[in-house]
Amino acid sequence: MINWQLAMAVLGGAAVGLGLFLAVREALPAAPALAPALRRLHQPPGTAVAGGRGADWLGGFSRWLRPPHRQLALIDRTPEQYALSVLLSALLGLAVPTVLSAVLFLAGVPLPLAVPVLGSVGMALVCALLAHRAVLAKADAAREEFRQAICTYLDLVALQLSAAHGPVQSLERAAAVCDGWVFDRIRESLRIAQMQMHSPWDELQELAERIGIHELGDVGAIMRSSGSEGAQVHETLRSRADSLRDQIRTDNLSRAEGITSRLDIPGSLLVFVLLGFVLYPFVARL
Repeated sequence: MINWQLAMAVLGGAAVGLGLFLAVREALPAAPALAPALRRLHQPPGTAVAGGRGADWLGGFSRWLRPPHRQLALIDRTPEQYALSVLLSALLGLAVPTVLSAVLFLAGVPLPLAVPVLGSVGMALVCALLAHRAVLAKADAAREEFRQAICTYLDLVALQLSAAHGPVQSLERAAAVCDGWVFDRIRESLRIAQMQMHSPWDELQELAERIGIHELGDVGAIMRSSGSEGAQVHETLRSRADSLRDQIRTDNLSRAEGITSRLDIPGSLLVFVLLGFVLYPFVARL
């Protein structure tokens, strides 16, 4: 005859021992893996080293979704993270109508089967689209911030060149002056160029192509002429910064005018509503 109390005690002790073993194992420092560290060192920003079966199917799903690579690289997110966010949003939209239908069924209000099915599919598509739009909106905001930071970077590089510093040193010293995620990306690219024995302007142009910020590529193109031909380009950098500020100002004004024109529509509808309230008593008396 099996002693169930003894069996439960043994199983409970084994579970507690396994939990303590896993806790101690995670608390102890592990030996660093050299190969992943080297891959992270030489990979471009915004990419991640994937591994395992979960990463394989998630990578395939992300390729099927055709993610916006430049926008993701700009906000420093991987296609796998984008696919996971879209998938979780779709699952959330899929679950909400099902849960509501179950609650209504328990409350005594049964619904036809087509209602929760169609509602779940529709909500899943809407939530996935909202997750995609959120990524694009975040990338647009990051692009505007990056362009404004490039204006400051152009001025700083021009000041460093005016102070008789070399082109490479000017790029590095100008990037080290300011804080923020934009200058962190620039410093990271310059650090990669230094470690891989590349020219920094080529690395900046590669970063500009990867994230879709052509203004940063202009910095690399201008500094290439300074590094290879020895040209004095500090005036060119200042004029490019001024033109970029004018372009940003023009874009902001056009965006504000577009928002203002869209606000005219509800204002016009409000006038018609008020006109209806004024004319209704006269029309009712006829």
